[in-house]
Amino acid sequence: MNEAETTAIRVEQTQQSRLPQVDFNNLKFGQILSDHMLVAEYANGHWADVSIVPYGNLSLSPATSALHYGQAIFEGMKAYKFADGTVSVFRPDKNNERFNKSALRLEMPEVPEELFIGGLKTLLDLDRDWVPNTDGASLYIRPFMFGTEAALGVHPSDSYKFIIITGPVGAYYNKPLRLKVETHFTRAAEGGVGFSKNAGNYALSLHPTRLAQEEGFDQLMWTDAIEHKYVEEAGTANLVFRVGDTIITPSADTILHGITRRTIVEIARHWGYQVEERKVSVKELVDGIENGSVTEAFAAGTAATLTPITELGYEGKRYTLSDPTTREFSNKVLQYLNDLRYGRIEDEFGWNLIVD
Repeated sequence: MNEAETTAIRVEQTQQSRLPQVDFNNLKFGQILSDHMLVAEYANGHWADVSIVPYGNLSLSPATSALHYGQAIFEGMKAYKFADGTVSVFRPDKNNERFNKSALRLEMPEVPEELFIGGLKTLLDLDRDWVPNTDGASLYIRPFMFGTEAALGVHPSDSYKFIIITGPVGAYYNKPLRLKVETHFTRAAEGGVGFSKNAGNYALSLHPTRLAQEEGFDQLMWTDAIEHKYVEEAGTANLVFRVGDTIITPSADTILHGITRRTIVEIARHWGYQVEERKVSVKELVDGIENGSVTEAFAAGTAATLTPITELGYEGKRYTLSDPTTREFSNKVLQYLNDLRYGRIEDEFGWNLIVD
């Protein structure tokens, strides 16, 4: 797709905004959607028909390939409003980069930066009043793409639809997490698609998560598919631990390469902490909780931000971690991230993309 096709965005504004109906003091995650959405079509080897239109339903053939063969990927990011009204998106270039890695793995076309970032900025400029101006709230951004070929047969779709929708949100988790270490079901295997943000990864998590919730847990701590020996993710977020003055986060091709985790790792190194990205065994974690060397544990992700883990269930026993209010590193880095994303401190890393 050439630059002229990419940057020529047709804009159709809604005739009646739903904004006056929104209670910004009661934002349920993912249930309120903004007035407009960006839509682009891919066919014959290029992107075209880029438009911003009123949010609304899609019309699809029952034979739409994504419904049958799962060619569907997405991203999650957030926009924030500074005290002076400036709207900023946190590190969207990294989301574009990860989106395209997911696309390549599922044999889908890449979305060029001028469409992903340029289209997003145009959309946010139009719906900037939807970005909450209260602390702890933000505008969640969901870019996604799926195969649209209306034909049955296991092969890559010959056409795709790329869409960005947004909506104001509060916190995804409103309390610390109690996790069950999963030793039967598997989220992802080596050589698979665990590193990508594809719809199937989340569908297969729903049943085991419900079973864990029936046992009194909030989410799962996923382990490796071969031995269930190494910890991987916390539900839909990455895991981070503090052992002494070392920040440790599990790393493998089966784990989603989270933007928030990456940011925390970069901040920790900048502050002088030792950081290790490596395999972490369940035994190492449980032993560390018991002997007190694991002083902090939290889930990190766009939706979760930083959510403390206070309890771990493993083989019928529950392990309790420290009071989240006493945790030095996670509280410090969360405060820093909030100050940075809301424009209260200098953006020394250049991570905020300002919507002009």
